[in-house]
Amino acid sequence: MDGSMNASVLPPMTSLLPLASAASSETATALVLLAAVSAGGLALGSVKIRGIGLGSAGVMFVGLIVGSFGFHLEPSVLEFLREFGLMLFVFTMGLQLGPGFFASLRHGGIKLNLCALGIVLVGAAVNWLFGVLFQVQAGARLGILSGATTNTPSLGAAQQALVAVGAPPEQLALPTLAYSASYPIGIIGIIATLLILRKIFSIDVAAELKEFESSQTHGVEPLVRLNVVVDNAHLDGLALRNLPGRRETGVMISRIQCANSEEVTTATEDTILHTGDCLLLVGTAEHVANFQKIIGSPTDIDLMRAQGSIQFRRVVVTNRKMLGKTIAELGLDSLYGVSLTRIVRAGVEMTAVPNIRLQFGDFLHVVGESSHIDRAAEALGNSLLALNQTQFIPVFIGLALGVLAGLIPVFIPGLSSPLRLGLAGGPLIVAILLSRVGKIGPLVWHMPANTNIAFRELGISLFLACVGLTAGPKFFATVMSRDGLLWAGVAVLVVMVPLLLVGLFARRALKLNFIAICGLLTGSMTDPPALAFSNGMVGSDAPSVAYATVYPLTMLCRILVAQVMVLLFFS
Repeated sequence: MDGSMNASVLPPMTSLLPLASAASSETATALVLLAAVSAGGLALGSVKIRGIGLGSAGVMFVGLIVGSFGFHLEPSVLEFLREFGLMLFVFTMGLQLGPGFFASLRHGGIKLNLCALGIVLVGAAVNWLFGVLFQVQAGARLGILSGATTNTPSLGAAQQALVAVGAPPEQLALPTLAYSASYPIGIIGIIATLLILRKIFSIDVAAELKEFESSQTHGVEPLVRLNVVVDNAHLDGLALRNLPGRRETGVMISRIQCANSEEVTTATEDTILHTGDCLLLVGTAEHVANFQKIIGSPTDIDLMRAQGSIQFRRVVVTNRKMLGKTIAELGLDSLYGVSLTRIVRAGVEMTAVPNIRLQFGDFLHVVGESSHIDRAAEALGNSLLALNQTQFIPVFIGLALGVLAGLIPVFIPGLSSPLRLGLAGGPLIVAILLSRVGKIGPLVWHMPANTNIAFRELGISLFLACVGLTAGPKFFATVMSRDGLLWAGVAVLVVMVPLLLVGLFARRALKLNFIAICGLLTGSMTDPPALAFSNGMVGSDAPSVAYATVYPLTMLCRILVAQVMVLLFFS
C-alpha cells in the first residue's frame, strides 16, 4: 500500500483534534463533578449534631441535590465508576474484617451473631409483609430494606441483581430513591430503639458498663514476670527444653543468672540448669505459680535490672520467608542466642509458645544481647517501611478473584434463577478468606490501616456520588410525594420491629448485658453513627466490642438477602 492510499484512508490530523478536545473536555467535566460532589458530601457528613452525623452517606445526598439540577455523567462512565467504587469498598472492608471474622463466630460470638442474623431475617420479612400490604413497588422495597438498615453494599447488590434479571427500567431507579428516603429513618430508628429498651428495663448504664468490662476480662489473664531460684536438685544438669511442666504451662524463661556469676545472660532452649541458678519466668499468674513449684522458690533478685548485657526489644515480622512458621521452627535461640517471650497480634498479647505460627505484622518481644537481637531482627524483617507499604500485586489479584467469585452461579431450591454474589459479595468473601490465610507463596494480603481506610473512603464516595447523580432528577418529586411518605413509614417498621423484638429477647431470654445489646443492635444495622451514639450514651467505647463481633457476618448476610429478594420479587 503506497503513501497516497494511506493519505486517502486516514483522516487528516487536524480533523481529529476537535474530537480529542471534546473527549478531554467531557473527562475533565466528569472529574470536576465527581470531585465536587464527593468533597461537598464528605463535608456535609462531617457535620454532627449531638455526635450524630451522616458520614459517607452525605456524598449521596449532595449527589441527589446536584443531580436534581440536571448535572449528570455519561452512562457508561457512571456505571463503571459506581461498580468500581463498590468493589473497592467491599474488598478493602473484607481485608480489614478477615482476621477477626472466624474468631467472631466462636465462643460468645455465636450467640450474638445468631441474634444479628435474626434481625436481618425479621427485617426482610417485615419489609416483604408491609410492602405487600401497602402495595409498595418491588424496586422501592429493596431500597427501603437497604436504607432502613443503613447498609450501602446491599443497595449495590440489589441494583446489580436487578440488572441481571432484566428488571423493567422504571424499577431500576426506585431502589436509590427509596434508600434516600429511608436512610435518615434508619439512623433515627436505631437510636430510638436503644432509648426505648433502656427505658423498658430501667437500665443503670454505669452498673451495666462495670459488669460488661468485668466479663470481658474474665478468663483472660495478663502476663506476669517472676524471678525464681532453682532449688530442685533433680533439675541439675537439665537443658531448659527438657524441664518438666514447661510445655503444659506454656511458661517462657527469658533470662538466667548462674549461681556462680553476677552476669545475666539469655536463656535459650539449650541452656543447662544448675542448682542455685536464678531464672526469670514469663506467663500467666496461675501458670507461673504452678511452674515455680517445680523449679524452686521466688527470690527478691530482679533479673530485669541485674547487671548484664541482656536487652529487650520489640521486633516486627515483615520477612515473607518467616510467615507461617512456628516459634519452634524459627529456632532463634539456637541460631542467634535470643529468646521470644511474647507476641502482640492485633493488640492482643500472647505467650510465645512453640506452636504459634507467625503472621505478617506480628510484634515479637525478643530478649538477648544487643548484637544477637540485631541479627534476629534482620532475619525477621523488622521493617516499618515494609509494614506500612501496600503490596499492590496481591490487591489486584484479590480484586480479580473477587470479580470471578461474584460471577459463579449458586443454585438455591425454590428460586427460578441462580444467586450470584456479584461485585458486592464476591470481593467481600474473597478478601475475608485471603486476609485470613495471610500468605500464599510470595503474595501477602496485608494492607496498612491508613491505606485501607483511604481506599475504602474513596470507593464508597465514588459509589454514592454516582448513585446520587443517577437518582437526583427524580428525587425531590418522588420523596415529597405520597409514595415517599409511604416509604418512610415502612422504613420505620423495617428498622424498629426487628430491633425491638431481638432486643427484648436478648435481654429477657438470653440475659445479655445492655452494653452488648447496644453493640449488637448497631452492628446488625452496620451503622457507625448509631454506634457513636451508643458509645456516648454509656460513656465508653465498650459497645464497639459486640459491634465488631457481628459486623462481618451481618454485612455478608445483608448483601445476600438483598439479592435473594430480587430473585423472589422478579422471578
